[in-house]
Amino acid sequence: MALGKMATLGDLQRFKDSMSANVNELTSYEGGRLKFDGLVAHAQALTREQAAQTAAKQETSKKLQDVLNEAKLLATVLRFAVKEHFGRDSEKLVEFGLQPFRGRTRKPKPETPAPDTTPSAE
Repeated sequence: MALGKMATLGDLQRFKDSMSANVNELTSYEGGRLKFDGLVAHAQALTREQAAQTAAKQETSKKLQDVLNEAKLLATVLRFAVKEHFGRDSEKLVEFGLQPFRGRTRKPKPETPAPDTTPSAE
């Protein structure tokens, strides 16, 4: 929870406690005080619920990351198995999102310029 919300809830709790401590002097505000007590209690319950959900979300995120890591490792093994099964140069590999080996194209050798046979002007 944001620090501002916690400060607000703390201020409200202190005010609630002061109202409760002076209930005999503020009898004409009893209805409002009781409603206020209920709202503060509800806010505190929601704060606890939010903290529990945050913890659960973090735990779920951790579990998801673990499952994804395990799936990635297994996918790597299975990709090698698919290449072994179909052959590394099979076009069938494209269906699995794999690049078939199509050989290496050689770069053409650059033409070597003929030696300059013109006499130099000295």
